Amino acid sequence: MPADRHDPHSGHAITPEITPEDAADFPGSPDGFERLWTPHRMVYITGERATEEAGDGCPFCAAPGRDDATGLIVHRGRLTYAVLNLFPYNPGHVLICPYRHVSAYVDLTPEETAEFTALTRTAIHALRLSSAPHGFNIGMNQGAVAGAGVAAHLHQHIVPRWGGDANFLPIVARTKALPALLEDVRESLIRVWPAAEAAAAGA
Repeated sequence: MPADRHDPHSGHAITPEITPEDAADFPGSPDGFERLWTPHRMVYITGERATEEAGDGCPFCAAPGRDDATGLIVHRGRLTYAVLNLFPYNPGHVLICPYRHVSAYVDLTPEETAEFTALTRTAIHALRLSSAPHGFNIGMNQGAVAGAGVAAHLHQHIVPRWGGDANFLPIVARTKALPALLEDVRESLIRVWPAAEAAAAGA
């Protein structure tokens, strides 16, 4: 990478012009495939964001300290909160988390457990109202050996499912096509949340 250049008058760094790379400039034979580059996901794949300690190094401790839009917060309860998964399996992939940095479901207090369950019910109703999924995958991965990306901070996945939402892309290309932006999904859930709470309370 060339060294930064600076304006001789202001001293400010000059941003170099960025030009797309031409596939023909690289060795090998063209194979007809397009490439979807997602280097930002490497921090998730390598676990660089995960931590055993509470605080800003833990994404589930850090999220409530941000504003709702930046933190992707859908709803804040007294002891638990609902947040969109930054790397969703499907649009509307919601996580239910306690504010407290605990790793296991059995570590929750009775009050936390009650709110955790109530928030799960409300999130399911909100997803039904906002996007009418055909089904759900709901569950927790307890411990790294069980597949938890952030094992130290408990979080429950609620993944809405639709017929035909799984195709060959994740299998052959390790790529998931997502038709909705995170912020649009978050706003749609927030709009229906009061009705979802009412439905959950009356169910």
